[in-house]
Amino acid sequence: MPPKLPECWGHRGASVAFPENTLASFERAIQDGAEGIETDVHISQDDVVIMFHDPTLQRTTNGIGLIKEHKWYGPNGMQQLRTKKEPSQPIPTFDQTIELFMQPEYRHAKLHIDIKPSNPVSKIFPLMARTIRTYDNWETALAPRILLGVWHTNYLRPAMDVLPHCGLAHIGFNVSLARTWFWDSCDVISLHFPQWTTAAGQRFLKECKAAGKTTMVWTVNDPLEMAEAIRWGIDVIMSDVPHVLHELRRDLKADFDKTLSRYPRTFLWTRYRYYWPVTLFWATFVRVVIQVVFGRFGKVSRSGSEAARRVLDVVDEVGASEEPPMDRVMNGYKNNGHVHVNGGTKSVAG
Repeated sequence: MPPKLPECWGHRGASVAFPENTLASFERAIQDGAEGIETDVHISQDDVVIMFHDPTLQRTTNGIGLIKEHKWYGPNGMQQLRTKKEPSQPIPTFDQTIELFMQPEYRHAKLHIDIKPSNPVSKIFPLMARTIRTYDNWETALAPRILLGVWHTNYLRPAMDVLPHCGLAHIGFNVSLARTWFWDSCDVISLHFPQWTTAAGQRFLKECKAAGKTTMVWTVNDPLEMAEAIRWGIDVIMSDVPHVLHELRRDLKADFDKTLSRYPRTFLWTRYRYYWPVTLFWATFVRVVIQVVFGRFGKVSRSGSEAARRVLDVVDEVGASEEPPMDRVMNGYKNNGHVHVNGGTKSVAG
């Protein structure tokens, strides 16, 4: 009997076919067979969470400058921007993304949110929680499908306190860092593909399996790498081309051994990016940069705190110091005890 095949998650959606981190890209990835979507978040000057990878606008849109220095709403707001890549798309908000994932045809899909350490830790989780908690049965129908991905230990306790029903993953380039600082707190370990190829990475993979942790790999677009990750028994493969991985899984289901034999392992020895000095450089470089910019790592336990028992009672107060304009009372914003979504109204949960 062939081994269980990994899930396919669209990296920023189907980001080769459509502009990355857009609703069109997310929908296309799921339609192409992806069980989940990986995406990124940043916060605007007026506290709107948007789906965007870079801290600046210019690489992928017709805007320029830091996201945190721009407002979302208004004639000059980021809601007016469009992607450079065709078909041109608007930047989606977190509210709009959750609304998409709560539509009947997408309720099976999972959402992996990469929370870069440049996001203000005091805001990002409460802002997301406010949106999540507007939906009926959010504790069972929505939150368990959301995976919070963190790079720094500073984000572990706030994530566990504010969004305890969501999954928690460590994203990184460093096996030692993942084992030392994130093992006790994260049930999911997501590493860059070359890090899993090392001797330390393969030992760590066995440790993760023995402990029942979910393993993820990114970003895998080459069928040779996809086949290798399948040999390892990785649980989730993230790809910019989910349709390619979906087709490979289909062939593997038909004839596992014959299909896998078409993808030799020699590439691991012919490509410099898998050599030990290169993988060590990136593991060290990323660790140093994160600690220099965002501070040293620290141990975080799973045990709750008194603050954790109170935090959800006040999470809806984030950003509530002033009434939002009417064009903001959409997609999960509270107004007189109700939430308006696409013209409909539903009671606030919690």
